[in-house]
Amino acid sequence: MKRTLALLLLASLTAQAQAPKWPAITQQAKPWTRWWWQGSAVNRADLTRLLTEYDKAGLGGLEITAIYGVKGAESQFIDFLSPKWMDMLTHTLTEAGRLGLGIDVAQASGWPFGGPWVTPADASKYVAYKTYEVKGGAGLAEPVAFMQKPIANAVGHKVDLKQLADPVAANKNLQALALDQVRFEKPLPLQALIAYSDQGATEDLTAKVDAKGKLAWTAPAGATWTLYALFQGGHGKQVERAGPGGEGDVIDHLSKPATEHYLAHFDKAFVGHNVKPIRAFFNDSYEVDDAQGEANWTPQLFAEFGRRRGYDLRQHLPALFGKASADENQRVLTDYRETVSELLLENYTQTWGAWAKTHDALIRNQAHGSPANILDLYAATDIPETEGENLTRIKFASSAAHVAGKPLTSAETATWENDHFLSKLSDVKKAVDRMLLGGVNHVFYHGTAYSPAAAKWPGWLFYAAVEFNPQNPFWTDFGKLNQYTARCQSFLQAGQPSNDVLLYLPQSDAYTRPGKVLLQHFDGIDHGFKGLPVEATSELLLAKGYGYDFISDKQVLDVKNAGAALATSGGARYQTLLVPDAHLMPLLTLEQLLRLATNGATILFQNQTPADVPGLGNLENRRVNFQKLLAQFKFKDSQGGVRQATVGKGRVLLGPDVDQLLAKAGVRRETLVDNGLQFIRRGRAGGHTYFLANWGDQPVAAWVPLATAAKSAALYNPMTEQNGLAAVRATAQGTPEVYVQLAPGETCLLDTNEAAATGPGYPYHTLAAAPQPLAAPWDLSFLMGGPELPAKQQVRDLASWTTLAGEAGQKFSGTAAYTTTFAMPEGPADGWLLNLGRVAQSARVQLNGQLVATLLGPVYQVYLPKYQLKPTNTLTVTVSNLMANRIEDLDRSHVDWKVFYNINMAAKLKENRGADGLFTAEKWAPQESGLLGPVTLTPASVGAPAQ
Repeated sequence: MKRTLALLLLASLTAQAQAPKWPAITQQAKPWTRWWWQGSAVNRADLTRLLTEYDKAGLGGLEITAIYGVKGAESQFIDFLSPKWMDMLTHTLTEAGRLGLGIDVAQASGWPFGGPWVTPADASKYVAYKTYEVKGGAGLAEPVAFMQKPIANAVGHKVDLKQLADPVAANKNLQALALDQVRFEKPLPLQALIAYSDQGATEDLTAKVDAKGKLAWTAPAGATWTLYALFQGGHGKQVERAGPGGEGDVIDHLSKPATEHYLAHFDKAFVGHNVKPIRAFFNDSYEVDDAQGEANWTPQLFAEFGRRRGYDLRQHLPALFGKASADENQRVLTDYRETVSELLLENYTQTWGAWAKTHDALIRNQAHGSPANILDLYAATDIPETEGENLTRIKFASSAAHVAGKPLTSAETATWENDHFLSKLSDVKKAVDRMLLGGVNHVFYHGTAYSPAAAKWPGWLFYAAVEFNPQNPFWTDFGKLNQYTARCQSFLQAGQPSNDVLLYLPQSDAYTRPGKVLLQHFDGIDHGFKGLPVEATSELLLAKGYGYDFISDKQVLDVKNAGAALATSGGARYQTLLVPDAHLMPLLTLEQLLRLATNGATILFQNQTPADVPGLGNLENRRVNFQKLLAQFKFKDSQGGVRQATVGKGRVLLGPDVDQLLAKAGVRRETLVDNGLQFIRRGRAGGHTYFLANWGDQPVAAWVPLATAAKSAALYNPMTEQNGLAAVRATAQGTPEVYVQLAPGETCLLDTNEAAATGPGYPYHTLAAAPQPLAAPWDLSFLMGGPELPAKQQVRDLASWTTLAGEAGQKFSGTAAYTTTFAMPEGPADGWLLNLGRVAQSARVQLNGQLVATLLGPVYQVYLPKYQLKPTNTLTVTVSNLMANRIEDLDRSHVDWKVFYNINMAAKLKENRGADGLFTAEKWAPQESGLLGPVTLTPASVGAPAQ
């Protein structure tokens, strides 16, 4: 097949041509890190010293989170938000500003929001219920009462509830107690007593119960009555990982007064201090209901439910607790969950966001885990933040940002890579890449513990598995990862999202599913939507290369027509909206979809149109109107099993096959995924930016098709920093293809242009012959680390330094240099590909005294152009390993380095847990370390790829 070829060759370029330029690296483009202030035991000198270290390493900013303290440092503890704590914060803000670092602040010491100033009235609550049977003509002999069962749970030990004072904040030594949940045995206040007869009658008896629980009521004759008594309890959830002065009850997130009272405490603490440099306040996920029971109640719930749902919940308490008909149970439960979702959005998230604006600050929020539509919570957040390893989960935060027009999506990144001290920079890079592919463009490492200069190695640490601290040997090469991330994010923070499909999130189908508890918590597809058709559909879209964003019912109402396209409230444009086999849909949503279609849009229904409306209020009227709307879809058979209904200027498509639906709608997938690549795409004036990743175990060197128009493209390698105009050609169909070379684990940025461009070409490498071993002896010198530096030696056969350097090498964590000399290889090559083989774990390569590359893996190779070589060359490879071997030595020697309050170094993997249940490396064998080889040189030519 004849193809039009438009190759941009290196040899044909003029000397005056300018290379493509990297975007400027801003504070925001650099990665940030969570900065743990353990016990808030900080001082000015160490704050300045560490901020300087972080700046040198290429971090852009820090999020201060005050948490539990370190044993032995009690005299240095500073109470959260105390005047001294505020002085330390002010010093940090001043020094960070001097260094050009940004600062966010967590809005609690630990998480979720809570503390000693949270009163019982403002603390999280739950509902308990009890039923009584009364025959007609009889009364209720027993009192209407509920005694709360006591709970006293702590982290890492048992606690005697009898030894605790009420309220919890009144107790001493809360750091050592490390309380997780406390409920005292006490009678609970009655919220409602409703009688239901077997004849369908209902009576509200709440006012007929006296202070002792005595009911003054005789059941009407002729029926048997079931009485439902609801009581309000204190959930008892305590702030997790709280530091001094931050311990106490978690707030009632459903109550606006509780949120306002909580935030007013910060206003009081801020008086007299300049907090304007704080960029954003942060919330570390919901995590209220990871204790016993759930925070499923607020004092105003009955009133709010009636106002929002249009009927009195007290008339349907049996249905709320699953004791009515299946249909009524589901409808009332859905309405209850919808009400809770709205209260969490309005009374917590939006109230918090409005408060932050009074301090000229943003809010950064992890909405996942909430008993709510988390798309709406994320959309109400200035910087939505996600975490995890599943791309569909990550996309909830980025989808909300894209739909709502938020420029940044952040991510708690690399929380648990492997287990403690086993996390390689290549692991972290893959975690970063995963976030970028999911739409994140503002990475936060998790995390960096403040550690004073006086602390013995390994210093102060956090219990999650990756320690982004200067005492970690990988800090030597950490700056390269930060530079890489900044290069990527400098592109991905620019332009606009460029996804084609809005994927409707069937929240009502999720709400209607009963569970063991009243609430349902949402954390991406896997938690809340597992087993619903949207799960498979979202994974299919990813696998097939369709760019999409999730959208909620609330967000759908703000979508506008833009010709045949759809424009969201944030200005993003999409070709279509896909409803993934939803059974239930709110009437307002269906009305909006019909309106959009009537005005020119294409709306897709997978498998079926929704059959019914959710909820109970005004049900029959809503059902009638719903069916009238559906009746306007006059579907007719079309090609490929897709049925089509013309509606006004637009159309509605129906069919079981998502591929066929999207093809009929004119949506093109990015078939580059068939080459084993993963991608995310952003748009800009005149072109697009692609971030491509090769996660396979084989290199990719191929012509890659694009689904967007392009006559030219600039190619950027964010790790090597090479760039140039890519080879671009048009297929017979007129679609563009770009030549891409990516090693396993490698990524690139492709900046396309709909117009032609001239400039230096990208330096593609073609291997010209077989690899040649670099077998000269190596001088091995240990540069820095501990517990001691092994002796220098000459090495003929590369192997782990745990073997080469004996017992000292087995214990050593740090950095060593391998130096050798070699003659310039013979042959006509443009240069040589230096491959280090296996490396444990990161390496810096110097040739003739000049740094040529920092290699993080999984492939350790760098191209050496011929002009850099001399007749005789000196090659130095400086390798850093992990903390593991030195930690192993400490544990074997029973050195107590785990000196932390609260959670004291929990292990991710059960094989790494000792008899006390805590992490131990005592049984580990020494981890391979150093340059393992084989090291080879392969002749290579540079130029445009063959057609």
